[in-house]
Amino acid sequence: MEGTLFAPLAGADRYQEAVSLYSSGRVLDALTALEALIESNRHDRTGRAQALNLAAACALRLERKLDAERYWRMAVDADPRLSQAHYNLGVLLHGLERWAQAEAAYRSALALRPDYLDAHVNLCALLKTCGRLSEAAAACRQALAIHSDHVVLLHHLGTVLLDLGRVREAEAAYRQALAREPNYADAKCKLGALLLGTGQFEEGWTLFESRYDAGLSDRTALPPTVSYPQWQGQSLQGKAVLVWQEQGFGDMIQFGRYLACLKAQGAAWITLACAPVLHRLFATVPGIDAIVDGDAELGRAPHDYWTLPLSIPYRMGTALDSIPEARYLRPDPALAEKWRARLAALKGAKVGLVWKGHAGHGNDRNRSLASLETLRPLLNVSGVSFVSLQKGQGQGEASALAGGPALLDAAPEIADFADSAALISELDWVISVDTAVAHLAGSLGKPSWVMLPAAGLDWRWVRGRADSPWYPRTMRLFRQSEPGQWGPVVEQVANACIEAAARANEAAR
Repeated sequence: MEGTLFAPLAGADRYQEAVSLYSSGRVLDALTALEALIESNRHDRTGRAQALNLAAACALRLERKLDAERYWRMAVDADPRLSQAHYNLGVLLHGLERWAQAEAAYRSALALRPDYLDAHVNLCALLKTCGRLSEAAAACRQALAIHSDHVVLLHHLGTVLLDLGRVREAEAAYRQALAREPNYADAKCKLGALLLGTGQFEEGWTLFESRYDAGLSDRTALPPTVSYPQWQGQSLQGKAVLVWQEQGFGDMIQFGRYLACLKAQGAAWITLACAPVLHRLFATVPGIDAIVDGDAELGRAPHDYWTLPLSIPYRMGTALDSIPEARYLRPDPALAEKWRARLAALKGAKVGLVWKGHAGHGNDRNRSLASLETLRPLLNVSGVSFVSLQKGQGQGEASALAGGPALLDAAPEIADFADSAALISELDWVISVDTAVAHLAGSLGKPSWVMLPAAGLDWRWVRGRADSPWYPRTMRLFRQSEPGQWGPVVEQVANACIEAAARANEAAR
């Protein structure tokens, strides 16, 4: 969301005093002064509205959101022409995910000020968040008719068009933004992801390096705080390299295959920094000399270079036809044996399920299923025993499933990704949404089926394919044709499961 909460307006001395108190950080004193001014200024509707607008900003700074809403509603009642109060109310409601009320407030601000840039930007973002993509595209174009070539609006337009599947138009919007502002990190990163998602790796990798640019509005990849330089493709012969954690577990698992590539280029020592739940999984990967977690341990082993995992394919010039072998992970034999005994009583094909990703993911609203009930047509397939691999959000849904088929809830016995890998190795295949388990199964060489959203589709699921070049011969992709519509996808997966289960059970006879 864009824009400031208030702007100092001309008025009485007491109002200007409150502005000064607010600007100097004495927010509570400012609010106290404003409350007295509001009480004594009942007949000057414009001055009262200005004071209420600033009082709401003070309340918000003090984390009193209910008071802030009350003040802004009072402000627009006192002076319905105060566009800034309508906009500020919209920002507050937007942050509270009260979408309909926020939209109404933004539209009120725009009715008063058709050129209100921040209101245009936030309205476009809100419509996109609500999945109203065609309306969002129209709103972006309407705003661009007033604010020609505005880079943020062009970026929003590109993202909406991409979710609508209008890939070339989206590319044109991103390129138009970059023509106006060549260093605009958001457009560079989105265009890079678009190109990677259409198989145009050479330019895509280059632009995607902006994913850790400090100017990015939603930066999730952060470089390490070390004194030695980033690896830019120099010779690694005899060198020590720190491979620093990327934003997600799936990123680390998918691109862990590149650690062997660094060794092949002569790296004498590789330290991998990753989250503790990945440590046991990566401990058995050849070529990793040390595994650490966080900045506190980095000073113990000086390195020559650092790199991020997703930067390695860029430096190595990876193309669609030169992606390294997917299967590089091996389950712990003792853990696998434990799960083999645990699953022995299950009948028919044994299939793992994951229906939700991490709640903090930026696209989780689109990629995760609303609940396990969405998979009911799949769960009713006969000849299959389903095993829940679901951790985190949604984990309790497996044991709470009412009626219908039994579902083994393995999650309570899964401590980390090494446990998940051992369990997956004993299954026939895995069905998952776009989350780390899909990459784990693929990196183990286990057949996996991935259910993909239409909106916010990640670049790594290269567009226009039912398979994955990152996991050839083992992965099937089932894609939404309309944003939010999982029913047809689940039906396709269920039908495929019926066929696969019949083949598996026939082979077992």
